[in-house]
Amino acid sequence: MVNGRNKGASFEREVGKLLEDELGISFKRDLEQYRAADHGDLLASDPDFPFVIECKRYASGTGCKPAWWQQAQAAANAVGKMPCVIYKYDRRELRCVVPFTALYAAFGAQCVSDYQAEMTLEAFCYITREIMNDNA
Repeated sequence: MVNGRNKGASFEREVGKLLEDELGISFKRDLEQYRAADHGDLLASDPDFPFVIECKRYASGTGCKPAWWQQAQAAANAVGKMPCVIYKYDRRELRCVVPFTALYAAFGAQCVSDYQAEMTLEAFCYITREIMNDNA
């Protein structure tokens, strides 16, 4: 049986590498996540990166679990960023979940919404680039 913490750490490193390849920003695991509450899983080298990322890797299931989203929201609120859950189930594509406000921010509009949007990693990186370009 695979140790859950090792599986999670491995997935966090994998996601960090994928994001680095897409965005040109390096990511490292936030080891404070094990010592204190309200920390995301990955830290971006660029302080303007607009998200706190929570990574989840499980053998089976469907969709983003409400507890994952709540965890990401708490961590994001603690540092004034937007939440993002990146998750993957075995034999399924990696998925990213962000608040609707991220979509509006990417395209220069204002929005207050409790809804989430689910997308591919490539779409998440596109939204991220748009937000970061607007803030530059």
